[in-house]
Amino acid sequence: MPQAPPDPPRLWRRDAHKFLEPATVFVCAIVFAIFALGICVLLLSGNNPGARDVVSFWVTGRQLVAHANPYDSATILKIERSVGFSAQSQVLLMRNPPYALCLVVPLGLFGLRAGALIWSLLLLAAMVLSIHMLWLMHGRPRNKLHYLGYSFAPALLCVLCGQTALFALLGITLFLRFHSRRPFVAGLSLWLCALKPHLFLPFATVLLLWVVLRRAYRLLAGAVLALAASSLAACALDPSVWAQYARMMRSSGIEYEFIPCMAVALRFAIHRQTMALQFLPAIAGCLWAVYFFWKRRDRWDWMQDGALLMLVSVFASPYAWITDQALLVPALLVGVYRATTRAQLGALMLASAFIEITPLSNRTLHSALYLWTTPFWLAWYLYVSAKSRDQASQRSL
Repeated sequence: MPQAPPDPPRLWRRDAHKFLEPATVFVCAIVFAIFALGICVLLLSGNNPGARDVVSFWVTGRQLVAHANPYDSATILKIERSVGFSAQSQVLLMRNPPYALCLVVPLGLFGLRAGALIWSLLLLAAMVLSIHMLWLMHGRPRNKLHYLGYSFAPALLCVLCGQTALFALLGITLFLRFHSRRPFVAGLSLWLCALKPHLFLPFATVLLLWVVLRRAYRLLAGAVLALAASSLAACALDPSVWAQYARMMRSSGIEYEFIPCMAVALRFAIHRQTMALQFLPAIAGCLWAVYFFWKRRDRWDWMQDGALLMLVSVFASPYAWITDQALLVPALLVGVYRATTRAQLGALMLASAFIEITPLSNRTLHSALYLWTTPFWLAWYLYVSAKSRDQASQRSL
């Protein structure tokens, strides 16, 4: 007896299922290409790169090459205004710890435009290499859904602004790739994560516990060696650099800035002058991380379990910009491969697209409009993971 053809609604859903995946890949590729082209045009045209955050890294490198204080706000502001900052602008300082200075010294050998181009290309390369390695670690799936990583708005904004979170993304990706086979190399790669240590507090807490339980001391040795070597290099460049950094941080005025993240919003809502409030989410995140790890310590998987850990680390960070959310690419790709419907992928794409459009409305990175982003990524991941578990349990019945 011939089989009845599928009813039109079911046939439509099947055809839509086949169409949406290549459409997703196509849209992601177009978004990435447009941003990459826009960055190249911005750097190679007459537009002044001094209007972007990359100038803080370039001027710091210039100060180091001249054997001057890399945290001298008065001198740095004067240079920044000479390359395009307005007379009303505030000084833009490199706030990364001194061991990161060796990363920006080469920029001081070039002019601003050439330095900005080199810096942006390095950031773009870190992003592409990270996502390619994540695709390999997930088993080289043919569906190309890792293209969502290339179009992830915080990562693209990170390239556009010239921020260092993409180097930290490369560090966490290298750690995920090498922690079991080449622990010393994985430890060395953590130096890139240390460029933004405040974003990894729960993650670092679990990492230390894991190192002790697994006796992964070669990994710890790699991390300590990288930090020690870069700190010595910073002292060789400027023997007073740590004291200068401490003075800069005390007078930077960061406590008066509104940074759109949960910890800063909590402090501003309760008592703006009480800085301790800003660290409460991080403390709670570290306590949760210990509990989360301890339940899974015998079967801990850094790729799968570490995804939720990294989401909580950024969510609970004492402060985090929208560009820092580039670190969530590995976690969100785990969620992408767990997604059971194209609607779940569509929600992720729409949220990312909204962030890409937001700067066009003259919103700055200080805008409270970005407060929803980290909670959304975390909620999306938890929802997708729960649906994936439900579907797996139904198949096992």
